Amino acid sequence: MNVVPEFPIVYVRGFAGGTSGIDSAADDPFYGFNLGATHVRVGGDGSPQFYQFAGPMVRLMQDEDYEVLIHGDQHAYLNNVASRTLPAKSVWIYRFYDSAADTFGTRAVQYDLPTAADLLLPFVQLVLDRTAASKVWLVAHSMGGLICRSMIQRSCPNQGVRAADLIDRFFTYATPHNGIEFSVAHLQIPVPELAPVGAEIFNREVMYHYLTPDAQRQEEKPADWDAHDITSFDPQRVFCLVGTNAGDYGLVSKVVGPKSDGLVQIDNAYVHHAARAYVHRSHSGRYGVVNSEEGYQNLRRFLFGSRKVTVELINATDPPSGDGKDTDVWQAEVTASIRGLPVLITDEVAAHYCPIPLGQVSGPDSVAVAATPLATVFLLDPERQAAAARDHDIPGTPISERARYSVSIRVLHLQQKHGFLFFGNHLETVPEWSDHLIVDVGPDPDTGQERLWAAWTSEVATPLASNDPISPEPREPTASHDGVYTFDIGLPRVAAANILGDNAAIRLTAQPWD
Repeated sequence: MNVVPEFPIVYVRGFAGGTSGIDSAADDPFYGFNLGATHVRVGGDGSPQFYQFAGPMVRLMQDEDYEVLIHGDQHAYLNNVASRTLPAKSVWIYRFYDSAADTFGTRAVQYDLPTAADLLLPFVQLVLDRTAASKVWLVAHSMGGLICRSMIQRSCPNQGVRAADLIDRFFTYATPHNGIEFSVAHLQIPVPELAPVGAEIFNREVMYHYLTPDAQRQEEKPADWDAHDITSFDPQRVFCLVGTNAGDYGLVSKVVGPKSDGLVQIDNAYVHHAARAYVHRSHSGRYGVVNSEEGYQNLRRFLFGSRKVTVELINATDPPSGDGKDTDVWQAEVTASIRGLPVLITDEVAAHYCPIPLGQVSGPDSVAVAATPLATVFLLDPERQAAAARDHDIPGTPISERARYSVSIRVLHLQQKHGFLFFGNHLETVPEWSDHLIVDVGPDPDTGQERLWAAWTSEVATPLASNDPISPEPREPTASHDGVYTFDIGLPRVAAANILGDNAAIRLTAQPWD
């Protein structure tokens, strides 16, 4: 059983807007991290169903034995306890909005993001000193992720501090890493540099200044500067949760556009080279990303998981084109699920404006294409999960130490004539090919060593709800080194021969996540 790391969690909330929003945020002792819900959006009959979600903070207390140490005043409490006296398994709320609220009987000061980032650095250092932890986990929603990035990319270099010495992992919910834009007449219009209630912080020109250290900052943003790029920290230690449901967010979603969570456009919600997941949730609120089972399960696995698994399509050729006169557009829809969870861990589908492009073919020739990333999933230790289920008698949780996962793939084909979609040969919702790759991970009954079993549902007769092996023999890795195992799993014959080529395969790369 893997040893679970123990790091304090520092939560940084998102944008509150004007004075009334800031006052509401400051009146919440947990800045929204404790928000819960009692139903999910739509049930099988089209009505909302009862589903009691306790909120991510309470869930961390239940599932991982974390503590929330608030005694009157969190900051005063931290300042008045001795070093190395508080538990590392603790949740701390960075209350940067308090001075801008007018509910405490004092004159409110204007909120300033760079100042919030500068003050986050000593707050993190204070938490580390009092808990004797080596590093913290940063968890942020929306603008909170930009405050964290400003600390990492500007405040730390300005103070001669390495962010990697303070932070182990960084998780963002719906952060506008590349700013916020409005979609008007097919044009993308950024938030102006002067905007109401301080919203100019989402303009890229403004972002450049608070994301760049003083020694490197120029008067004007360089043409090649890209806000998607995080500096001074390893993007492999970052996870970006991307919301895709604009419909639950209200009027602002009408100007941001449907390819968004209602406030942040999908293409602006991540940093390059970071892990990410797409979930059909809105930016915030009762149906928002923070207050969702999908968000919590991704957060928990990123922080406490023992394995990182990447899923790629490899050795594929461009799918065939039609008569060579038109353009054939190929896309993949990918979802991932975990046995025992009522939600998808990632959901990249065309209906939510985030299918994975497989290429556009304008002529009859097929050529080899590079590996196409499909998903990145973090996995909890199955032995630890089974032990917890036995200890707590958790209903609905499989007791088997063999965990089961699914990656579902659909290949879609669209045709364009003269730059417009052509539906003359189209069958709506019908893919060229679809299947589900079922993967079991757990101990070998003969040797006790951890092994992997995998098979496509079109080739399996075993009921998926049973604990029977998905295939008779475990898969042997295609390659292995330093604890990293690669498994290449060929596609079913119909997909290989007719669409993606005989050598096309799904590559699973599993590595320790520490």
